[in-house]
Amino acid sequence: MTETANFPVTVSVITPARNAADVLARAVASVQAQTFADWEMIIVDDGSSDMTAALAQTLAQSDPRLQVLCHATGTGAAKARNTAIKAARGRYIAFLDADDAWVPEKLAQQLRVMRDRQAGLSYTGFMRLSASGQRQVQVPKRVTRAELLLGNCIGCSTVIYDRAMLGTVLMPDLPMRQDYALWLTLLARLPYAVGVDAPLVSLYTTPGSLSSNKWRAMRATWAMHHRHFETGPFLSALYVASHTLRRLRRG
Repeated sequence: MTETANFPVTVSVITPARNAADVLARAVASVQAQTFADWEMIIVDDGSSDMTAALAQTLAQSDPRLQVLCHATGTGAAKARNTAIKAARGRYIAFLDADDAWVPEKLAQQLRVMRDRQAGLSYTGFMRLSASGQRQVQVPKRVTRAELLLGNCIGCSTVIYDRAMLGTVLMPDLPMRQDYALWLTLLARLPYAVGVDAPLVSLYTTPGSLSSNKWRAMRATWAMHHRHFETGPFLSALYVASHTLRRLRRG
């Protein structure tokens, strides 16, 4: 599946890493195990105070498909991802956080669906793993922007978007919900995104993480709608309420 000459690589995997020395090797190994091999992985060390940068450099020495970029100080996940996107050479931009992992068929299966359905944006189901156990999260086979406004069903480490169709689109520089904001931005240019309802990604949730703090997440969702997209306060509140209810139902 070699793509157009404008893109030397088919897929660029975007991985921000901050103090991720304990988990980064797992994420890298899951990309190296892909049955689809025409990829590059760009790891951005975002001012880590542990051995993340040294580990990334060591891993890159044994695989030329790995590229390591470093921020001198922490800038946040959005800017770290954008540094990688700007350096990317692939037609498809795929996101993988440093503490998550893919199953070996992830890229092959997802790219096949995107080609068959001529989709510019896709996502997959996933397994959510935490200290309390694991559960499979199913996803719809397609989602429109209007539907996504009522609740985000798209996990960041499951997403691929097509630069040949959408151009290079960066993440909004938000402290949280920057990924959700990007999906909404991309869906303003597309009729819908397509989903692969199979658990192709393992998403790990750690206690005290930004995403695990429900009240902080609600405030971030409000700020994304009201400040970033300049949605009115009533509609922003409606979106936050709908998003929260769906999360509670999902567990």
